[in-house]
Amino acid sequence: MFFSRHAPRPLLLGLLLTAGSAQAADDTDAGRQWQPGDHHVHSEWSVDWDRSTSPPTPVRGGDSHYTRTRNAQAAHAYGLTWIVHTDHGGPGHAAVDRDQAWPALQQARQAVPELVQFHGMEFNVPAGEHASLIIAPSADERGQLYEIERRYSRGDAFPEDPRDDRPQRMLEGLAYMRQLSPTPLMIINHPSRTATGMGRWGDVTPAELQAWHAAAPQVLVGMEGAPGHQASAQHRGLYRNAPAPTLGGFDQMVAVVGGVWDQLLASGTRLWITANSDSHVNARDGGEEFDPGQYSKTYVWARHTPQDLMDGLRQGRVFTVTGDLVDALSLQVGTPDGRAVAQLGGQVALSAGAPMQVRLRTHRPADVNAHGQRPRLDHVELIVGTPGTEGPRMHSRVFGEQDWRREGDWIVAEWTLPVPAGGAFVRARGSSTPERIPAPDVPGEDPWQDLWFYTNPVFVVPASS
Repeated sequence: MFFSRHAPRPLLLGLLLTAGSAQAADDTDAGRQWQPGDHHVHSEWSVDWDRSTSPPTPVRGGDSHYTRTRNAQAAHAYGLTWIVHTDHGGPGHAAVDRDQAWPALQQARQAVPELVQFHGMEFNVPAGEHASLIIAPSADERGQLYEIERRYSRGDAFPEDPRDDRPQRMLEGLAYMRQLSPTPLMIINHPSRTATGMGRWGDVTPAELQAWHAAAPQVLVGMEGAPGHQASAQHRGLYRNAPAPTLGGFDQMVAVVGGVWDQLLASGTRLWITANSDSHVNARDGGEEFDPGQYSKTYVWARHTPQDLMDGLRQGRVFTVTGDLVDALSLQVGTPDGRAVAQLGGQVALSAGAPMQVRLRTHRPADVNAHGQRPRLDHVELIVGTPGTEGPRMHSRVFGEQDWRREGDWIVAEWTLPVPAGGAFVRARGSSTPERIPAPDVPGEDPWQDLWFYTNPVFVVPASS
């Protein structure tokens, strides 16, 4: 196996962020720094099935031949500080997770103690597709995942449970998870992979996303903005329907300004986005994926503890990036004098019509990425959405080299505009390419030449009199 240590080491990154003040510090932020991770990683316990037996017999290594320890070593080598082990389900897979995958997780934790490693699975959504299920470490993490998977993951029962095809089953599962302590997290995977065109949805619809989040807002917290499988030469992200590709490696729900994600945010739905590898088999071994952290990273503003990492994911203190285009940032929205300011995932109350300053700072990594590049940021875009009667009203401003200012390896873009009367949300993105609108991905393109970052939003609410 081959791992490259091109990503910044966590200690160096921590010192860098402390010096750069990537997020405004207060008492609740003490000890926090940007923690890069991956919530969707497969191992040998994504088994195949021998269906000549009844019930089917799990076949180890069916969908990936990597051990959990090997994946943890790869994640650490590529600069990650946390990962989630998420193997596929299937008939009786709850017992595989309990009796085989969980002991393998203990071995991986012992082998790579520098990495926070979560127990989890790729949950089969009833009447839907897939989601990353993240279990909070506790004395009962093994039993908690077993019960969730056994009761609610589509296809675990044998013979098949007809309730798996009922949308209501997912809502029942979320209601069950909502009352667990500690509370697990769920992130919907590759939401538009089964779409048949732009805006023609498949197994995941905007209405379902909204309903699932509403049923358990502290459980179902997000969706993959940038799906895995980015090393696929033919279908980036394994989005195989040609009329519905990824756009700059990101899902159409997220990449289209004014699209599904913006519509959800404008409605008040606090649904966050992430990025991951969906690692099965690395491209150098004949597969279609990158290793954890090799190409995609989800950064969480948190202390290096399982509890604060989960809190950061739950509260939206997150940005996503491919190819190490940036390794730290802050997005602040508030009054120009700085007296009222909110950060990623947060909210600030401002008076309608008063000046509102949006301030984005991004940091360029000091080292080359896993492809041997030190990518250059071509532009950033600040995006403001406000609620409208026929969907969100979107405003944006693009900043290039002539528009921003530099502070060492930091780029600073500022935009002052009036506070919208009905409130707003603000998010940002940027690219290594000159594309202002990410182009549809095509077979054969090099993902290393098409790098993007996306932030989660900051919310602005009307100030009371």
